[in-house]
Amino acid sequence: MFSLLVERELKGIILSPKFTATFGVCSLLMLLSLFVGIQEYRHAVSQYETALQLNDRELAGETSWWGVESRVYREPDPMQVFVSGVDYDVGRLSEISTWTEVKLQNSSYSDDSLFAIFRFVDFTFIVQIVLSLFAILFTYDAINGERESGTLKLSLSNAVPRPRYVLAKFAGAWLGLTIPVLIPILLAVLVVLLIGLPMNGDNWAKLGTFLGVSILYFTFFIALGILVSALTKRSSVSFLILLVTWVTLVLIIPRAATMAAGQIVRVASVAELDARKDRYSTDRWLSHRSARMRQRDEREGQMAGMTEEERRIYEDANRQRWNEEEDELRQATQEDIAEYGRRLDEDLNNQKAQMQAVAFSLSRFSPASAFQIAAMNLAGTNIDVKTRYERAMQDYRTAFTAFVDAKRQLERRQDRRRFSSGSDEPLDLTEMPRFQAPDYTYKEAVAPSVLDMGLLSLYSLLAFAGAFTAFLRYDVR
Repeated sequence: MFSLLVERELKGIILSPKFTATFGVCSLLMLLSLFVGIQEYRHAVSQYETALQLNDRELAGETSWWGVESRVYREPDPMQVFVSGVDYDVGRLSEISTWTEVKLQNSSYSDDSLFAIFRFVDFTFIVQIVLSLFAILFTYDAINGERESGTLKLSLSNAVPRPRYVLAKFAGAWLGLTIPVLIPILLAVLVVLLIGLPMNGDNWAKLGTFLGVSILYFTFFIALGILVSALTKRSSVSFLILLVTWVTLVLIIPRAATMAAGQIVRVASVAELDARKDRYSTDRWLSHRSARMRQRDEREGQMAGMTEEERRIYEDANRQRWNEEEDELRQATQEDIAEYGRRLDEDLNNQKAQMQAVAFSLSRFSPASAFQIAAMNLAGTNIDVKTRYERAMQDYRTAFTAFVDAKRQLERRQDRRRFSSGSDEPLDLTEMPRFQAPDYTYKEAVAPSVLDMGLLSLYSLLAFAGAFTAFLRYDVR
């Protein structure tokens, strides 16, 4: 009996005119989003490789270590094809030098602001918006629709247990909606294999887990549709309730949570932070200038009363020591400024992390938010990608500046002037440190996603339990 009920539900879904339309739309959207995502990824890789070559060419043309500066770039990730997240919002490069702080800049949306308005359509958008609406479209009349047509009363008159009936209704709806959706997904995976997208083992594991989370999210809306249908008598009423519920869960709660978190936790603005850094840097360089003036006055006092020949001999004998003292003073000032900037950045990151925790905690009352957070965590396109890269770039900047400063001191000891090497020969860059993009393993991706996957499982279970309980009390008259 159970299999017959499931088969009946499957036939009702698959033979419905709605099914053909929704299946076609889902297939078209998924393949189109995959095509666009792959094109954008290839474009990003081309820009990345060109930028690296240009940076290396500029470095190779330097003839003095005093003019050596570099740029590091955020490496494109193939997972952005499926879950774009904040990938297009975060900057793609940062200047690396003794004089500037690490700061990602030049995001994709800053170059193409039109896409910032309409955004990209990726798998996350299709699952979060399109498939959840389709689940509602197919389940809003799962119970009350059969009551209105008289089918429900006829089925239950054949001594069909209500628990078995509602289980068959849910299983049939789940199979009838989930399995067809897997077909375009498998086609998309096949396209990825044929095109040769550089996916490693971790990426495939992340993609598989993401698809599992997507099905879990889809399951919630199937159960929710059956629940509301079992709580109402008329299908038109259940459709209206589900539509309002969908708008609340998918559109309102995530945005309201972010606004509430902004009011609860105050975060300093970037402009305010930059102003404090600039003010401190200006003050410290003024102090550095005053200290150098005092050094020069002391040296002039020591040479007072000397003849020109004695002054020249004295300067030649002490020039190296004076240069070393000036270098130490300059490096101390730079380190002080850099340390102050790091403290401000750390305070800002702590404030942002606190606000982010509050926003995520409030938004997770919505399954849509839990799904989106889990998807971005799995793909590595979450909000932490900026922090992850800037920390790696900061570590690289420390190694880079230490290497370059050592070369500059050696250059000075060899009597090579500050702004000219005294030679047209290019510098030997073979020993210069190279930036390595931070790894983001499958384990690191899954760990922060466990909570959201658990919440999606809980929401789906509660929705089904509610539908089960409501149907046991449902009045078929």
